[in-house]
Amino acid sequence: MRPFWIHQAAEYLIGIALLAQGLQDPKPLVPSVVGALVILNAAVVKGPLGAFKWFGRGMHKWLDLGMMGVIAVAALNPWVDTAPTGRAILLVMLLPLGFLWFYTDWEDRPARKERRQATAGATGDKIGRSAGRIAGAGYVAAKQAIKKRSG
Repeated sequence: MRPFWIHQAAEYLIGIALLAQGLQDPKPLVPSVVGALVILNAAVVKGPLGAFKWFGRGMHKWLDLGMMGVIAVAALNPWVDTAPTGRAILLVMLLPLGFLWFYTDWEDRPARKERRQATAGATGDKIGRSAGRIAGAGYVAAKQAIKKRSG
């Protein structure tokens, strides 16, 4: 799974690409608005690259699905006034959005920290116990050596 910051950065790039394509299109409204919505969607999530941090990652997961639905409707609906290049770029941008959505680690940071601490805790405790046993054995051996010398 990819870290969430990669998901956010890619969404910003996809939104910028849609916005740039819209500005070059003869009918710029739909690709420009969709690009702005994708950028806004990336900006409102509580993540490392979020600007406003209004929604958590679980809500963002569903907002992404809704955004992909809006893009599909805008690209495939014949009543939406869009140039063919705008429709094509909208359909093309669904692919990276879909891959991003599928391969993203949606866990919040505290849950991930707890998972890492649980894994590291068992190993850390085991290492600590081993170090304590070695130190104790060394102490006992040194004490016995001192007893032997002093007689």
